[in-house]
Amino acid sequence: MKSAISVGALAILISAASPALSGSLVVCLEGSPETFNPQLSSNATTSAVTGQIYDQLISVKAGGSELEPSLAESWSVSDDGKTYTFKLRRGVQWQSNKTFKPSREFNADDVVFSFERMMNADHPYSKVNGGNYITFNTKLADVLSSVKKVDDYTVQFVLKEPLAPFTGIMSHQSLVILSAEYADQLLKAGTPDLLDRQPIGTGPFQLSVYQTNATVRFKAFHDTWGEKVKDPSRTPKVDDLIMPISADASVRLQRAQAGECHIAISPNPADREVIKSSAKLNLVETPVASSGFLAFNFKEKPFQDKRVRQALADAINMKSLVDVVFDGMGAVTGAVIPDSLWGHNSDLKGHPYNVEKAKALLAEAGYPNGLETQIWALPVTRPYMPNGRRAAELIQADWAKIGVKAEIVSYEWGEYVKRARSGEAKTGMFGGIWDFPDPSQIPNNYFTCNSQGKPSPSNIGSWCNDKFNDLLARAGQITDQKQRSDLYKQAQIVFNDEVPAVLFGSSSALLAVNKSVSGFVPAVFGTSRFSGVTVP
Repeated sequence: MKSAISVGALAILISAASPALSGSLVVCLEGSPETFNPQLSSNATTSAVTGQIYDQLISVKAGGSELEPSLAESWSVSDDGKTYTFKLRRGVQWQSNKTFKPSREFNADDVVFSFERMMNADHPYSKVNGGNYITFNTKLADVLSSVKKVDDYTVQFVLKEPLAPFTGIMSHQSLVILSAEYADQLLKAGTPDLLDRQPIGTGPFQLSVYQTNATVRFKAFHDTWGEKVKDPSRTPKVDDLIMPISADASVRLQRAQAGECHIAISPNPADREVIKSSAKLNLVETPVASSGFLAFNFKEKPFQDKRVRQALADAINMKSLVDVVFDGMGAVTGAVIPDSLWGHNSDLKGHPYNVEKAKALLAEAGYPNGLETQIWALPVTRPYMPNGRRAAELIQADWAKIGVKAEIVSYEWGEYVKRARSGEAKTGMFGGIWDFPDPSQIPNNYFTCNSQGKPSPSNIGSWCNDKFNDLLARAGQITDQKQRSDLYKQAQIVFNDEVPAVLFGSSSALLAVNKSVSGFVPAVFGTSRFSGVTVP
C-alpha cells in the first residue's frame, strides 16, 4: 500500500510513542558537521547535529511556527522596543565529559558569556576557532548594545534601536547557550579551542564519538530539563542516537530500505514513488520555507557588469531545470522570499528564457565571443536544490549556447561551505532554510552587508547594494506587518532588477522514515529534534 505522511498526520505517531527506552535511533545524515558549536555555522547539516546537544533561550515549536520557551521561561519587552528581559529556567543541568564535571546549574552567567563572546572583539574567546559568528554578525551585531545580568535568573538584552524579528532571531539554532564554567576551565588549561570541538550543552543528547566524515554518535542525557519537566518532545527515549554520514542520497535510501537507518535525510525527489510503495518506509513531506540560488561573485570583473549577470540569467531555461531537478515538486520564482511566508512578492516570476537577448547583452558588455567561468555545484540534497550536479550540468549546457564555457566544481560539503564563504566560487550554488517564521532571515543572511560595507559571511558573492540593505533595515525597525511586508516586496524588486543571483524554485523537505518509528515530528522551521522518538 502506498503511503505519504504530512506533518499534521505525524501527530498520530506521537500518541503511539512508548515511554520505554529502546536501543538506538539511527538517522542517515547527508554531510559532516562543520563544527560542534553552531554559533560558528549556519548550515543545516551542522544544525541537525548540534540541535540535539544545545538549547537556545527561545525555540520554535516542533512541526509549527509558534515560538515557545526553552532556557528562558518567559520574556518581556519595554515600551520603546529596545529592552528585552528574559526570566531563565531554574534547575537546568549541564552535560559533562571526561575532563569536565559541572559544579553548578545553568544561570545568567552562561547567557552573558555566550553572547559577549560574539559581541566583544577583546573577549578571550572572540577569535577562537576563527571567530566567524555568522548568524549573530548578520542579524544582531549592528543592533545589540549590551547583555546584562540582572540576577542569577534574569538577563536583559538592550538594543540600539527596535528590531521587530528579535524574538524570532533568538530562536535561531545557532544562538545557543554555552557553559561559561566549561569555557573558563578550558581557558585556564590553555585549550579554549575544545569548547567548540568537545561540546557541553543542556539538550537531550550528548556527543559520544565523532568519526570524521563517517559517523556522529550520541548518548541520551537524562538530566536534561525537558525530561525533568516531563515534556515528551524534549525527553530522550532511546539510549543512543547514531548519525551515519552518506553524501549520496541513493545510498541513504538504500540504507533505509535495508533497515540500517530509521530516518534517511533528504532522499532524491525522483525516489518519492519508491518510498511510497515501500513496505518498510513512509515518505514524510514537510512544507519548509527555503530559497536556493546561483550567486555571481562580484569580485570577478565580468560579474560587476549587470548586463553580464542579466545575460547569464536569461540564458538559463529555468522551467526545464526546475521540472527536471525538482521532479515536478518545484516552481520557477523571481522572489527570494517564498510564497509560504508573508512578504513574498508574487509579481516576480523569474527571468524569461531568451537566448538571443542573452547573446546581445554579452556582446554589449564586451564579451561577443562569450567568457569562461565556473559553476559550483551543491554537493548535498536540500529542498532548495535536490541535485546540484544535475542542475549545474543543465546550466553549463544552456550557457554554452551563448558562448560561455563553465567548469563544474564541487567539494565535500564542509569544504564547499568554507571555500564558498572565502570567496572562491565564481558562480556558486547556495541557499537556506528558514529557522524562524520571519521574512528577514535568508535575505539578511545571504545578500546584505554590515554598516561598514562588509558582506555577511554567507554572502558568497559579496553583493552590497545600499537600497536593498536600507529596505531590509527599515523593515526590521518597525512592527506593523503590512508595512514590513511592503518593504520586503520592494527589496525583492531591487534584487530581481540587479540580478546578484539567479533563483531556483524550492520544494518540500523529504524524509524516508521507517514505519516502526514513533514520536517523530519534523521541523517546519529550524532543525528537527530526535528527542521524543522511539523505535522497537
